[in-house]
Amino acid sequence: MSLFRDDGVVLRTQKLGEADRIITILTRGHGRVRAVARGVRRTKSKFGARLEPFSHVDVQFFARGSELVGRGLPLCTQSETIAPYGGGIVADYARYTAGTAMLETAERFTDHEGEPAVQQYLLLVGGLRTLSRAEHAPNLILDAFLLRSLAVNGYAPSFDDCAKCGMPGPNRFFSVAAGGVICGDCRVPGSVVPSAEAVTLLSALLTGDWETADACEARHVREGSGLVSAYLHWHLERGLRSLRYVEN
Repeated sequence: MSLFRDDGVVLRTQKLGEADRIITILTRGHGRVRAVARGVRRTKSKFGARLEPFSHVDVQFFARGSELVGRGLPLCTQSETIAPYGGGIVADYARYTAGTAMLETAERFTDHEGEPAVQQYLLLVGGLRTLSRAEHAPNLILDAFLLRSLAVNGYAPSFDDCAKCGMPGPNRFFSVAAGGVICGDCRVPGSVVPSAEAVTLLSALLTGDWETADACEARHVREGSGLVSAYLHWHLERGLRSLRYVEN
């Protein structure tokens, strides 16, 4: 029997029995963890209010073995709020749908429980903080998060040099299967020709150039979102359910 303490972001919750929940949390030190929280659905439970999606929390787990993730689910025995990001997200539809897609993305990229994914964790915390403060348009924050999540998981798209031969850009064709922009000689079936503005936008979102991203026209933002969605779908092998509700 062991106690573990970590900080994490609540990704989702599931009802269990009459008063309990299974909480899925992306933690800093242990990656994605599922744990049982006893009695959190009771109306007088202050503990349960801290374990809602989008919450950044300091949690204590009780596990029966020497490892946090084992045969059975650990118990979440204590929780303290670090940042209640949900308060700035759930009241606005655009921010809520973008945030939900971010939580789903983080869960999909951490499909092995108990394996640390520090970069993905830090990306999620930073993305939710920015989203809750409404520092940029929700769809731009989401696309930046999706692109950076792809990058830290080894799928960074190229928006300048040819993804196949390395020919210096700008290159006019884009292929999700090839890994981003490609030159005319490397063009493959299914390639598209996006606007230069959309490619510039995606490059800015990936690198954190918010001045360029914020100044982009709505039509190019929509075009860029379509490319990001297709690229993400290709690498996850199936799309995000929550993306269909995101406003563009």
